[in-house]
Amino acid sequence: MQLTVLKCKLHRACVTHSELDYEGSCAIDVDLMKLAGIHEYEQIQIYNVTNGERFTTYAIQAEAGSRVISVNGAAAHKAAPGDQIIICAYAGVSAEEMKQFKPTLVYLDEGNHVTHTGDSIPTQAA
Repeated sequence: MQLTVLKCKLHRACVTHSELDYEGSCAIDVDLMKLAGIHEYEQIQIYNVTNGERFTTYAIQAEAGSRVISVNGAAAHKAAPGDQIIICAYAGVSAEEMKQFKPTLVYLDEGNHVTHTGDSIPTQAA
């Protein structure tokens, strides 16, 4: 059995650009992509915390150290500069692999600087 699991995420990234007249995709600072484990042209899911939009696109590299998160093409209708988003990539793993699997979680501040990383999501107290 194959399970689709969260491979990695950039949590609470801040959209820096929204380019409607662009071929498409989401440009992400290559340093952030590498840290999270997102590959260029990999499918990503974007969850807009600011407005509730959810959409699929693919990642492309933005300049290293730029802290750019640019939502482009048709997706530009779903995210504007200043919006807080979560960028996720998923992977298929076997039930056996799942026993040892841990996602890569990268948490960002409003300037897209890394605040911390982790491999599990803390549970909420009831």
